[in-house]
Amino acid sequence: MMRLAAIKASLRGPNALPLRPAEQVMDLERLGAMHQSRLSFMRTLVRRIMLERWQVNIARQELCAEGYGTLVYEINTPQGLFSFVIFSDYLSPEERNDRVIASKWDLTMALVEGRVEDDYLAFLRQNVPLQEAGRVDSRVFVLSRANRSARNFDYVVEQLSRGEQPDVACIAKVGYLYRTTAVYGSGKLGMADWDKVSSRYSDFARPFAAEMFACFMLRNFSLLQVEHIARQRDPQRFTAMQPEIKRYFGIGNSTGLGMAPYLINHPILINRWIEMRELALAQVRALGHIDEGVRWRLDELLGRCSRHIAETVTEDAWQSDNNRRVIEDLAALREQAAVGLESWNELLAWSEQHCSLQGQELLVSVMLELYPQLVDGLDEYYCAEEFLDLDPLMPLQQLKEVIEQRYAWALKIDFSDPKNRDIFWYRSEDKMEPRLGKCELDDGREKQMALGVGYAVYRCYQLLCQYIEEFPEHTTARFMVARPKLRGIVRRIQSMNRCVYGDIQANLLAHDVLPMHLLRCKLSFFGVSKFDPRSKLWVRNTMYQGAPLIEDIGRTYNDDWFMPLAPTVGGND
Repeated sequence: MMRLAAIKASLRGPNALPLRPAEQVMDLERLGAMHQSRLSFMRTLVRRIMLERWQVNIARQELCAEGYGTLVYEINTPQGLFSFVIFSDYLSPEERNDRVIASKWDLTMALVEGRVEDDYLAFLRQNVPLQEAGRVDSRVFVLSRANRSARNFDYVVEQLSRGEQPDVACIAKVGYLYRTTAVYGSGKLGMADWDKVSSRYSDFARPFAAEMFACFMLRNFSLLQVEHIARQRDPQRFTAMQPEIKRYFGIGNSTGLGMAPYLINHPILINRWIEMRELALAQVRALGHIDEGVRWRLDELLGRCSRHIAETVTEDAWQSDNNRRVIEDLAALREQAAVGLESWNELLAWSEQHCSLQGQELLVSVMLELYPQLVDGLDEYYCAEEFLDLDPLMPLQQLKEVIEQRYAWALKIDFSDPKNRDIFWYRSEDKMEPRLGKCELDDGREKQMALGVGYAVYRCYQLLCQYIEEFPEHTTARFMVARPKLRGIVRRIQSMNRCVYGDIQANLLAHDVLPMHLLRCKLSFFGVSKFDPRSKLWVRNTMYQGAPLIEDIGRTYNDDWFMPLAPTVGGND
């Protein structure tokens, strides 16, 4: 923690640059405008795999000519041996479904502790393909499933079997061979809980590291499988895929409301992730002279971002309009930087005056990309003790002031207006997945999830003010005795007051709430790209596009796959 303490110390004092304020950073729409960065989980995981030279080998391959069967990878890391087990099964077109209600998939897989022997493989074979309907044990870290891309998989197999490369223009429309619809970890379905994973295996001790690794392995298997099928189909004409095209394939992902509650239920962890990103930005902003090499690199990255977004295919009008605006923002930023870039503060302030939120936050990601020596390593502090502690001795006048200062945004909301309490969140009985209900139309409000933090704070403040009128000298402990049901929200208020950023500043009960912002925020920390909303409740995206391959481990590593572009190989643009 020494580096973190030193960085924070450098940001204090009369001449220090302040962090961006919480009311700016924790605005829901701005959080939903964030993009991948050097600190995203996929980037930091791949960086670790490449620098530590993890050894990934096939321990068992039992695939038929059509690619069905079992494959087991063994992964040797500096801290231990793991196995990645994949079951590939035939799935008829009418059974293929990307929604969480599906019960069969093309692939099911598990990341497992240690070497997998025959008896344990049989146990996995009985349970992993069942997913939620099965039961695994604590040797399993991650459970997942995926379906083939209807537009790409058969096409790529056919091209390779004929001795031809897939057309990059086709790949650019759908940049993956498989898409996963769920990745489970942290104690679900009998798996190892987070305490075991984080305390015993530092390889996966960062948030979502094991889940991100499962997706990384899925991506590499998808490339192996299409080549295997193509080779079996026509051994004489088969040709392997060119490495540049291989790297352009990622993994598709469908993300719905299941991801949204995490950001509300883990406020200390989310605060830490945001804080690390803002600390990285503050260090960049503190730099003085900007040399010509950095200016050239800035222009190159802004241009790359523009092309990357232009290559993003979506049928959603809202996302298309966002993409168009961001491309305009990037052009304006390039022009502004070329006129005369005196400081990063100046360019960042200019963007806040002239660019959309997505353009502003993409500039932040680019700025972090320019200075790996300042940014890399901050991911070591992504973990945080998630205890919400109650301070019973806090005077009630102080508690009232904390609410007024930290939750001014919640107190400004008129909760007497039905529109501001029109939505409730609940879990479905069939899949235990989050859903949205409308208070006027749907039953079940009594079973709603406690995601309305703003309203809870508002109600707490009202009752607190009434209590203080009668007992102004009391402490929090006395208030808790009188109002025991408020203990949870008071504990949260006091704990968030010790954080730099704290809660997302949004009313999640409002009639016009856009859950997409919650999904986008968390996905940006994962490191995904190419957002393609299918509704306001779920989005398709791409993971690991442009990332190194397993066969690249051990070679010279250039950590430069931010906003990847379609390769210009094989005569394709």
